[in-house]
Amino acid sequence: MTAHELFPIVGIGASAGGIGAMRGFFGGLPQPFGAAVVVVTHLSPDRESLLSEVLARFTTLPVEAATDGSVVQPDHVYVMPPGMLFGIRDGRLTLTPLGPGVREVKPVDIFLTALALDRGERAVAVILSGGDGDGTIGIKSIKEHGGLTLAQALDEDGPDTPEMPLSALRTGYVDYNVTADEMGALIVAYGREQKDTEAKAEDDPNAFEVAEEVLAEIHAILRRQVGHDFSGYKPSTFKRRLSRRITVGNHKGPDDYLRRLRTDAAEAAALFRDLLIGVTKFFRDADAFDALSTQVIPRLFEGRGAEETVRVWVPACSTGEEVYSIAILLSEHMATLPDPPRVQIFATDIDERSLTIARTGRYPRAYLDAVSPERIARHFVTEGDSVVIAKSVRDLCTFAPHSVLRDPPFSRLDLISCRNLLIYLGLEAQERMLPALHYALRSGGYLFIGMAENVTRFEDLFATVDKWHRIFQATDTIRPVRLPSMSGDTWADLAPGVRAKPQNALVHANLRHAADAEVLAKFSPPHAVVTRVGEAVHYSPRIDTVLGVASGQPTHELASLVAKGLRLELRSALRDAIETNTVVVRTGLEIELSGGLRQPISLTVSPMPPRPGVEPLFLVVFAETSPAKDHEATATQVEVARDEVVQRLERELALTRERLQGIVEEYETALEEVKSSNEELYSVNEEMQSGTEELEASREEVQSINEELHTVNNELSSKIQAMDQLMAEQMALFASTEIASVFLDRGLRIRTMTNAAARIFGVQASDRGRLLSNFAAPFSLSWLTEDAREVMDNGGTTDRLLDGTDGKRYRARLTPSLIDGEKYGVVANFVHVADGAD
Repeated sequence: MTAHELFPIVGIGASAGGIGAMRGFFGGLPQPFGAAVVVVTHLSPDRESLLSEVLARFTTLPVEAATDGSVVQPDHVYVMPPGMLFGIRDGRLTLTPLGPGVREVKPVDIFLTALALDRGERAVAVILSGGDGDGTIGIKSIKEHGGLTLAQALDEDGPDTPEMPLSALRTGYVDYNVTADEMGALIVAYGREQKDTEAKAEDDPNAFEVAEEVLAEIHAILRRQVGHDFSGYKPSTFKRRLSRRITVGNHKGPDDYLRRLRTDAAEAAALFRDLLIGVTKFFRDADAFDALSTQVIPRLFEGRGAEETVRVWVPACSTGEEVYSIAILLSEHMATLPDPPRVQIFATDIDERSLTIARTGRYPRAYLDAVSPERIARHFVTEGDSVVIAKSVRDLCTFAPHSVLRDPPFSRLDLISCRNLLIYLGLEAQERMLPALHYALRSGGYLFIGMAENVTRFEDLFATVDKWHRIFQATDTIRPVRLPSMSGDTWADLAPGVRAKPQNALVHANLRHAADAEVLAKFSPPHAVVTRVGEAVHYSPRIDTVLGVASGQPTHELASLVAKGLRLELRSALRDAIETNTVVVRTGLEIELSGGLRQPISLTVSPMPPRPGVEPLFLVVFAETSPAKDHEATATQVEVARDEVVQRLERELALTRERLQGIVEEYETALEEVKSSNEELYSVNEEMQSGTEELEASREEVQSINEELHTVNNELSSKIQAMDQLMAEQMALFASTEIASVFLDRGLRIRTMTNAAARIFGVQASDRGRLLSNFAAPFSLSWLTEDAREVMDNGGTTDRLLDGTDGKRYRARLTPSLIDGEKYGVVANFVHVADGAD
């Protein structure tokens, strides 16, 4: 069976108030539906569920309670039974009995996660009314594998209990937020569009093509709307996610989708979230994590005392599985040390919703397929088939929003785990990112990347520790690190309305640039462009006349490269220019040329015009000056200039010492205050975490009880309806037989009677509770007390023939009234006997 021949499977998650929501969902299903529906709810394992019978009233599709191993068929509805772990594998439902007294608190997450793994793009998640956050992780799993996600909208007919749909919406992974009766048509349209797309792809693998100008405008819209640039993403990855949004929105193609993006900020946000989705799991590539545990983790702690800190950074951490995997490895090694150092793990991502899931630390048990039972028992708290990261592991991790391509990196790190991010980036973005990661590492720090990634183009920055498992170590090489925007020409973004110049204007501009370059090469003085930190980013022709190679570690700092006679003056002039943002000139300088000749030089440092989004730059010009004809005058000027330089340097040195002393004192004071505040905050944080955990436990207990009450209430309502129907049928039976029956309690007071008996004794509805002997009858009731006592004491029945004053004969039969085996009274039946009958 090919991919496009598979039918969708719809997993419905519901809880409190879900009956009304499912009535709306099934009422809106088109016929034929073409998909299977699996209903997962919160059920008490101690009570029999009537949900299958209830749902059968809402739809013409066959409804059945799920059984272990049953093959899922299209246009069928399967209902989760109580007391089971519910999943799906290879198109077959799986049921595992829960232990005695165990209740799974996240059954929707468990099933949707299994459904995503089993059905991929053919999986559909529907979140209806419910009273907790169940389904949140399941929604993410469905989205990770390319499926469709829907949540019930909040309107006048919306969910009675909206916590489950709201929690799903907060993840940002919901494709449609609509009413329950609108979902069926959307699912059918999505399945049809997906089949058409896959059929076209089989016929023509290049069927989905996007024009470069369309891609460029989509990148620009994302930059403006969400503040992140995706032009550095691999085109194939970007187009695949773009194709999914086009399919979900039922658009006609990239041009049609672009028209919507121009006016719909919500769709831009939805595309942004789709682009961020990455598949992650605990200990993904287990052999690689084993290598990290044996080859790297022990080295991080070597020579570290309790007062020191091991620093780890996990960029693009998604929902935290990789972060906690590394935290577990570090925690296990710390347990073997008598006095381990502190550990700080910084986990960052640009997706706030994924960070929220990571901070919570709750996952379906299915996410832990690569985790050993010993680790699960040690580092996780099990709640049914859901798990929560132990507090000791969570305390090692700090989650924060951060863009590894846009924001400054962390520093002084011992380990960076950046797995499976590079595979989504283009070559240019990788070449900007890897030097930044090298900069963030300590000398000898480790880089851990994905199995499909490599650092081949940066062998000068990273030495190989384990090539097969992609573990590398930072070298001592220093390379200038700059993080320019990936957006390309900033000016073009700020002025999108500027049109291209005519061809003749371009030709003239090229000619002018060629002439300017020739003049600069032959006649301009040597010059360079530097940053605020003195790093050279551009050299002019003939700069070699003033540069010299300094011994030691290679560097791009201009002051370390110029001739010795210029270094001190260049640093001083550059500092003044930065502080005052004015042109600074130094004259009376000399450099030694080849042959022992000396050349007078003037030094000018000038701030360059600022550009938006670009760090400040400074132009450094080394201009040759003519030597004086009077050698004595020249010598005098040089001596005076040197004296001025010495005096100025002495003043600057004294001022620098004063400033340094003041800064040191301020730093020590601030450090003490920070230490004190940090201790207080740490104490408060511990108390808050403890209180939060207690409140969370109480909330979950209350929520569990509330859901059980809702479920019981629904079942009782169904039973009451059945009882009402049974009572009506009994009354109809009594009316049709014309048997006079009176139900008496142990005191022979009337409990109820049939209409025929009411006519004989003249009893009305208001007479219930009165003694039967108080009413007139066509025969004597003096025998009633004795016979009733015999029946209640000994059981059995009594029969008696009575002659009535109306000339008729009656047969009176008393039988005990039994409820659950106990005698609660008697039933007296009076039947008219025809003459001559016994």
